[in-house]
Amino acid sequence: MCLSSFTRRHTSVALLVAVVGAAGWLLLRTPDAAPEFTHPITTVSEPPKPAGPPWLYGRSDARFTVVGYADLECPYCRAYFPTLQRWIDTHPEVNWQWHHLPLPMHEPAATAGARLAECAGEVGGHAAFWQAVAWLYAHTRGDGQGLPEGLRYPDLTPTLQQCLDSERPDTVIRAQAAEAARQSIAATPALQLRDRESGKTLLLHGPMDGDALLSAIDLLAASDTAGAESSHPPDMPTSVAGDMPR
Repeated sequence: MCLSSFTRRHTSVALLVAVVGAAGWLLLRTPDAAPEFTHPITTVSEPPKPAGPPWLYGRSDARFTVVGYADLECPYCRAYFPTLQRWIDTHPEVNWQWHHLPLPMHEPAATAGARLAECAGEVGGHAAFWQAVAWLYAHTRGDGQGLPEGLRYPDLTPTLQQCLDSERPDTVIRAQAAEAARQSIAATPALQLRDRESGKTLLLHGPMDGDALLSAIDLLAASDTAGAESSHPPDMPTSVAGDMPR
């Protein structure tokens, strides 16, 4: 049966309305087809960091802290820096605390770099400190040669220069180096793992990969549990080269 032009025109309009309505319904139904968008993404806000120094990388409420003793002219420290930084980024239960240990063989450039990083932190806080450390490692010639002649830190503000002209950064550097000496740490990088809950520590020698750090954390946590049950310390995993927890 044929339709008149009027009827066909109304039928076409009706069909168009139906199609648009169906498309609109599908658009409105899209969230049901993609459940990952049905709930807002929520993130746990990071608590504020305490005033430095020492300077902290990662969450301030992390249970474990890696205290890293480092020299800004040490090539091994420079190579390890981004590796440890990436590992901390993916392990929120661990944070990283920087301690300066300029080695005599790298002076005076090692202390000069440490002073710049300390003053950057004094002026700009934790993030500015770590930014300065990354910049120094990226630009130093290493092994005590220091920065290329004439190269200046890009954020060298008058306030930062005032800090460099003072003795404040030297006080921090000397105190941290003295603490390393009390623990018989004389090489960099050296790591001390601390458990905030138990107060126990574990000294690790040299750069440690992620698996070794996790083994050290397991050892430290196990030593806390074992201490309540037995007077014998737990067995040391072969992947961890360090001192026993104390």
